[in-house]
Order: sequence, then C-alpha cells, then structure tokens
Amino acid sequence: MASVINPVASSIKTPRNISSLYLSHSKVSPSYVQLKTRSLVSNATRLAFSPLPESKEPPVKLCFSGEPLRFSGWSQLIRRRSAVDFPVSSAAAADAEGRDIEFSDGNAKTSKSFGDKFPVLVTGFFFFMWYFLNVIFNILNKKVYNYFPYPYFVSVVHLLVGVVYCLISWGFGLPKRAPINKELLSLLTPVAFCHALGHVMSNVSFAAVAVSFTHTIKALEPFFNASASQFILGHQIPLSLWLSLAPVVIGVSMASLTELSFNWTGFISAMISNIAFTYRSIYSKKAMTGMDSTNVYAYISIIALLFCIPPAVIIEGPKLMQYGFQDAIAKVGLVKFLSDLFWIGMFYHLYNQLATNTLERVAPLTHAVGNVLKRVFVIGFSIVVFGNRISTQTGIGTAIAIAGVAMYSMIKANIEEEKRKAALASSTS
Repeated sequence: MASVINPVASSIKTPRNISSLYLSHSKVSPSYVQLKTRSLVSNATRLAFSPLPESKEPPVKLCFSGEPLRFSGWSQLIRRRSAVDFPVSSAAAADAEGRDIEFSDGNAKTSKSFGDKFPVLVTGFFFFMWYFLNVIFNILNKKVYNYFPYPYFVSVVHLLVGVVYCLISWGFGLPKRAPINKELLSLLTPVAFCHALGHVMSNVSFAAVAVSFTHTIKALEPFFNASASQFILGHQIPLSLWLSLAPVVIGVSMASLTELSFNWTGFISAMISNIAFTYRSIYSKKAMTGMDSTNVYAYISIIALLFCIPPAVIIEGPKLMQYGFQDAIAKVGLVKFLSDLFWIGMFYHLYNQLATNTLERVAPLTHAVGNVLKRVFVIGFSIVVFGNRISTQTGIGTAIAIAGVAMYSMIKANIEEEKRKAALASSTS
C-alpha cells in the first residue's frame, strides 16, 4: 500500500474507519485525545483504546487540518499535538499518603491536612493536652492517696492500665507492634528498672508530702543529670550550665527548710526518684534503637510493671488484704474506688505519651521551656485545689528553683543545637 499523498484537508464528522490513526506516545490531555497520521503500510488498523473491526477495504487517504475534530457521541475533542498531564499519578500518590483528593477541571489537587494548614494550633493543642492531663493526674492521684495511702500498689495500677492500653492499641494496629529480640530486651531492661524505681519513689513522695513540695524537689533532677554526665560518663559540662544550677539548689533548699508538710520519707523518696530518672536517661542513650518512641515506651512500661509487682505484694500486700481495700471502699464506695484507679492510670500513660509526641513536634529548647512551665502549672494548681498553706520563704524558694531550671534548660538546649549544627556542617563539608 502507498503512503498518503496529496493530502486534502477535510472535516470528519462520522468516520467509517480510522485504520490510519494511532495514539501519540506523548502525554494525553483530559480534554483532547492526541492522534497523528501514520503510513498506511502499518498493520495497526485499530485505535489502541477502542477495538474497532479491521478494515477489508482500501484505506482512505486522510490528513488533518488545524481545526479540532469531533466524533459523534464523544464528549472529548480530538486535536493534534496538545498535551497535559493526566491526574492519575498525583491522585495515586495522594491516596497512598492518606490525603484527600479534589478534582477541578480534570486536574487532581491534594488538599492539605488540618495539621499542615495550622501547625501552630496543632502544636498548641498538644501542649495544652500535655499540661491538662498532667495537672489532672497529679490532683486525682493525690486525692486517691488521701483515702488510699498505698503508693506501691497505686504505682502498679498506673503501669498496668498503660500496659493494657498498649496491648489493645497493638491489637488494632495503632501503632503496629514492633518486634523485639533478646538484644533489644537486654538494652531496655535497665531503662525499665530505673523507670520503675523512679516512678515508685515519686509516688511514695506524693503520698507523704504535698504535691507542690515533691515537684519542687524534683526540680533538682537537672543537677543530678549534669553530675552523672560529668563524673560517670566523663562528659565535660560547661561552666554556664553549672552556674545555672546554683539557683536550683538554693531555691530547693529554701523551700525545704520552711515547708509545712515536710517529712524525711517524702524528701528522700523524691531524691531517689531524681537519681533513678538520671540513670534512666543514661541507659536510654545506650539503648538507642530504630524503634519508634511509642513502641519503646510500651515495652518499657511492660518490663517496669514486672519490676513493680514484687515490692507491692511484699510491702503492702498483707495490709491491703487485711484492711486496705475495705477501708477505701467504705470511704468512697466500690465504683468510685475502681474508677479513680482506672483514670489515674489512664491519665498517667496519656500525659507521658503526649509529652513524647510534643517533643517530636518542637525543637528541644521549646520542649525544655514547656516542661518547666508544666511544673509551674502543676505546683500552682495543686496549691489552689488542695488549699496547701505555704510560707513566704517556701514560695520564694520554689520560684528561684523554677527560674534556675528554666535557665539550665535553655542553655543546655542551645548547646545541643550548636553541636547538631556543627555535626551537620562537618558531614556536608
């Protein structure tokens, strides 16, 4: 067969056969389908997208004018060599990322999530919920100790509720459970032990003294962290950090000397808690893994629960069986007693999880300042709710200690940021 010669431009309304046409390999417009002429020697006698019957008649010599062609019954125009992107690839990508897809004039547009549009509001919500749950936990926890003074058992309840929550979340795949092996278990066990010890001792202090005083003593935790880094790990601590810790030590000392609820059990327990959480930080750095923070915290909670059960049974078990449970139920009733235990466990787990989620959203400096402000909120609300009387010297000492912690946190965060930038610059150079 001969190729098309002496083309004559003709407008086609209802073509009988289109054996000399084929789809262009270039991108196809959603408004126009691209066709171009081809040698009639070709055996491609159909359109690639429409199985038309093969022609037995001699081919018709065709050519196209610059005018668009219309096929009857089709809603699309066929025009030569125009091209736009099909929205399929962008729509598929958006669907894979879980974003909403909007179509406008044949194009796909991925709509941003609420968090992408308003990141400040979302971060503010995380901070608010972190503070709110922490304050509610401390207040409800202290109210439980007022009629059920068994901190070892209550510590077990805190972790038990959190572990059940994690197991249910894993069951629904929110998040998907990360596998654990013997090596990872050996790394997480020291972290979990220190977590259990610090948690139990904090609760012993909460049960023995005012919540505000326990949090004032726990403001010394940065001092223990710096001491451990300098004298145990061998890290050089800058002089500016040590100087920022001086107000913390002075403020806690002033508050302790005139604290009306002071007793040695509460004071020593809070100090042991500071030491335990310091070692938890040390072991956590050694146990850095690729596992996400939610799964790590879940495994730590499970292992810590196993450490907390034996002392609770040995120290408080006989008392609880003889009169502890009976006295609590007689004072508030069985339903309230069980609901209080459940909610303090739930609030404990959620505020710790939200603290981790907030840290992932903001810079270390912002999180450090937020952590200091959280302690201020807890101390202030506990004084208002429980009506704790504090002396003027205790109030001044608490304020000085909190200011010192704020200075320390900001200086440390700036130092860490400078180290990160220096490491990044050296890796790119």
